[in-house]
Amino acid sequence: MRRRSFLKAAVATSAAAFTQGAVAQSAAPSGGSREYYQLRKYTLRSGPQGKLSDQFFGEALIPALNRLGLSAIGAFKVEFGPQTPTTYLLIPGTNLETLVDVDLLLAKDAAFLKAGEAFWSAPAKEPPFERIESTLLKSFEGYPKLTPPAKGKRIFQLRTYESPTPADHIRKVEMFHGGEFEIFRKSGCGNVFFSDAMIGPNLPKLTYMLSFPDIDALNAGWDKFRTDPDWKKLSADQRYSFEPIVSNVDSLILNPAPYSQI
Repeated sequence: MRRRSFLKAAVATSAAAFTQGAVAQSAAPSGGSREYYQLRKYTLRSGPQGKLSDQFFGEALIPALNRLGLSAIGAFKVEFGPQTPTTYLLIPGTNLETLVDVDLLLAKDAAFLKAGEAFWSAPAKEPPFERIESTLLKSFEGYPKLTPPAKGKRIFQLRTYESPTPADHIRKVEMFHGGEFEIFRKSGCGNVFFSDAMIGPNLPKLTYMLSFPDIDALNAGWDKFRTDPDWKKLSADQRYSFEPIVSNVDSLILNPAPYSQI
């Protein structure tokens, strides 16, 4: 009964908290339409698959995606995580139809088919990858556009938060709009993108990416984040702390591939 009463109160304040938080985010990029992201995970096998995949991504796929008006394309290799070798591609766009029809459009691009033939048309007994897993994401209202970091030495952290219920997921999204964007910035974490998963496995969930010069900077940034007074106040808010609103966290350390545009 107590939990039910609290949930009714939380729902009543959710819209106001979300709107106020979204307006207050000085650290978030502003203007323009919210982006969609297709996040592709290519699971590979050690050996010739890696070289063939790199050639395909760098010389065929990414140039073809750019011709479709999709940019900047991120390409990342898992440095620390449960599955290696794995390559992630982050494909941003504001035209949802183009993003979801991308493979059908690529099949009509003669230059792409020629450049990527060895990968695209590999024999069935020698597939160029083990599996492809794709998730469709939509940027947060309060962080509508991807922010590429400055060029130079950098690593990326890709984090996914799964929630036990849709209501808990919404409350976790509210926390980002209620201050987390700015707290990350103050802590020295490079905000890249923040998004909701619309289609994909293990819903409901959200996914975001941070950038750092190196692993020491990553550890230092998270230490500052956890001890930030604004984070302590936000995380102690009863609307978010009365029960666990995140049931699982996936965190990967990624290195940008040489052909990555992010």
